[in-house]
Amino acid sequence: MDTTEEKILVNRVKKGSIAAFEELIIEHEGKIYNIAYRFFNNEEDAKDLSQEIFIKVFNKIHRFRGDSSFSTWLYRIAINTCIDELRKRKGKESFSIDEDIKTDEGTMAREFQDKDLSPEEIVINKEIASQIQWALNHLSESYKEVVILRDFQGFEYKQISEILGCSLGTVKSRISRARTELKNLLINEKHFDYKNRLKTRKEGKQ
Repeated sequence: MDTTEEKILVNRVKKGSIAAFEELIIEHEGKIYNIAYRFFNNEEDAKDLSQEIFIKVFNKIHRFRGDSSFSTWLYRIAINTCIDELRKRKGKESFSIDEDIKTDEGTMAREFQDKDLSPEEIVINKEIASQIQWALNHLSESYKEVVILRDFQGFEYKQISEILGCSLGTVKSRISRARTELKNLLINEKHFDYKNRLKTRKEGKQ
């Protein structure tokens, strides 16, 4: 759908056309669903939030002045809605790196081990995953959110900048500091001693 056609549909929606709005939904629902899904990794949440986003868009479309493209305006509403939902859930849910990854082909377990690792090493890798979770939960709120968005959810720096409402430089700096803090938590608390623990276990078998 080109910009001109989109503008025509938006004007029709402003005049009360439900059919025109349904065309806009069909055009953008996949993108909106993916945005919501990337935030929460849950199909039901993504569906519910997608519906909420389109209801907001329909109720606010008379405010759309055309300073940006409709899709950009829609994207911002989607991001803000997801951020609001994240804030509501703070303290109620924790991010789990053990949660299955959802793909177009279905779900798959997160893999932290190489296929050539021994059973002993696989066990230790699972422990490391748990330890990273522990450290992640001890990061400050501002550090935790950028690590999750960048390193676990895969958002680009520019996307994170838009989501959090801060400059690109701030995002890059915060991610760098967050990763350093995460590493320090693991090292200082002796939660990331993979080689020594593996060596100790192997020596114990001799």
